[in-house]
Amino acid sequence: MRAVVITTPGGPDSLQVQDVPAPVPGPGEVLIDVAAAGLNRADVLQRQGHYPVPAGASEYPGLEVSGRIAAVGDGVEGLTVGADVVALLTGGGYAEQVTVPAGQVLPVPAGLDLTTAAALPETAATVFSNLFMAAGVTEGDHVLIHGGAGGIGTMAIQMVAAFGAVPMVTAGSDDKLELARSLGAQVLINYKDEDFVERVRAATGGRGADVILDVMGAKYLQRNLEALAVSGRLVIIGLQGGTKAEIDLNLVMRKRLAVIGTTLRSRPAEEKAAIMQAVRKYVWPLIEAGKIRPLVDRTFPLAEAGAAHEYFDSGRHTGKILLTT
Repeated sequence: MRAVVITTPGGPDSLQVQDVPAPVPGPGEVLIDVAAAGLNRADVLQRQGHYPVPAGASEYPGLEVSGRIAAVGDGVEGLTVGADVVALLTGGGYAEQVTVPAGQVLPVPAGLDLTTAAALPETAATVFSNLFMAAGVTEGDHVLIHGGAGGIGTMAIQMVAAFGAVPMVTAGSDDKLELARSLGAQVLINYKDEDFVERVRAATGGRGADVILDVMGAKYLQRNLEALAVSGRLVIIGLQGGTKAEIDLNLVMRKRLAVIGTTLRSRPAEEKAAIMQAVRKYVWPLIEAGKIRPLVDRTFPLAEAGAAHEYFDSGRHTGKILLTT
């Protein structure tokens, strides 16, 4: 089969399509003929040499795919050859075929085409597991979403709104904020010329946000804590702004704050399976009802993975970028 190989850590030109051995499903695994793969920041970090591949995972990038089941391993039940599915991966999605534990495979939501469905697994699992399973977002909560125009951000806005909470977002341009507004965001903050702490406080009558979904890490840590309401929860899922920062523990204690840090890729298969089943139960019906939709900015052929990464690196994209086989 063909797969995208990282020839050496570096820029987009380090991604090359090569002929490699095809995978074989083991017990409890499914082999998928890939239709499309989603591009995520973790793939970029892996390309740059900043995200080591977890033990036992494929060395090829790609954490989510859509496709058709080509074979099933021993012990797999409820999944049949020929079924259209999506899958959450630990790696290997930038390829014509991939194997994945059966628990991380879901049917394509009704009414969604196979290519577009590739934009769902990583974003839906990340948003639901962090905002609802970890941070306990409930109806009426004010939720600040940093990076509201990206793949995670656009999914988070819709999911928060669908569950009756109030989405607030930061983004870096008026066009991206308008996209966020069209998806249901009620407070729009241009981080280039506005202080999100002041805007959040003003929008909540001085209370602050109940939950913040953060991709920046160290750079935003103190300001995120200041923007939280009493008993607020900060969920850190990215480190674009660095890994180390001082924390004002007095502020954390006085406001009874919780700081939650998570990753999805390195979780055990059992935890990923539980997350995917929760996504199927709570999120898939919203997609099938048209209340949540994956946003795809552009698609690139697998052979143009480097161009897709170059476009991602430019920061111009909104929603997801996909690779098609």
